[in-house]
Amino acid sequence: MSETNEPAARPVIDVFWSFRSPYSYLVTPDLLRLRNDYDVTVRLRPVLPIALRAKSSIFDASDKKRPRYIVMDSRRRAAFLGLPFVWPNPDPVVQDRETFEVPKEQPLIWRLTALGVEAEKRGKGIDFAHAAAQLIWSGVRQWDEGDHLANASQSTGLSLDELEAGIDLDRVKADVEANHQALEAAGHWGVPTMVFEGEPFFGQDRIDTLRWRLDQTGLQASAS
Repeated sequence: MSETNEPAARPVIDVFWSFRSPYSYLVTPDLLRLRNDYDVTVRLRPVLPIALRAKSSIFDASDKKRPRYIVMDSRRRAAFLGLPFVWPNPDPVVQDRETFEVPKEQPLIWRLTALGVEAEKRGKGIDFAHAAAQLIWSGVRQWDEGDHLANASQSTGLSLDELEAGIDLDRVKADVEANHQALEAAGHWGVPTMVFEGEPFFGQDRIDTLRWRLDQTGLQASAS
């Protein structure tokens, strides 16, 4: 029996990521650097925002401290990182800002999430997430109209028309639900969460800790 010299599979870092999360947006440049610096596969696993997947809201409509802090902290962190930050217009999630209630129909976030799922199937999930997040959070008004998303897709070598033609919504929903379950199984609920060898690293400010763990395992630097 002849021996095979197939290369070993590259270690995988699963990234649980939401198109409505400011912290997911802020982590994407670091994810690209992570992929460039280490011989790993960084796999995008899109999830719905917690406003849509949590059984009960993490926010209390009578207490606005949490959402106010998140907006303030995201803006501050973006300034620290040298990234633009403007709350999206339109918001990817239709939500009443006073009551935090969300209607069932959510076309924008499902479109973005489906595009992310399809881009990952083509090996460019993180690239698309980065380009789309830059568009959504940089202050472009009506980012969902015209050729904005098409140009963002093209910047990654993807065609928006081809991505949308490849979307099977039933399959997307199954994939997203699997991502929700995998995030729970990893021991977390928030985004962005990076999971390496079953260990979760939550938050865009945990990249350094993840890199430390990769160094501990003796993972080689990327050859690229």
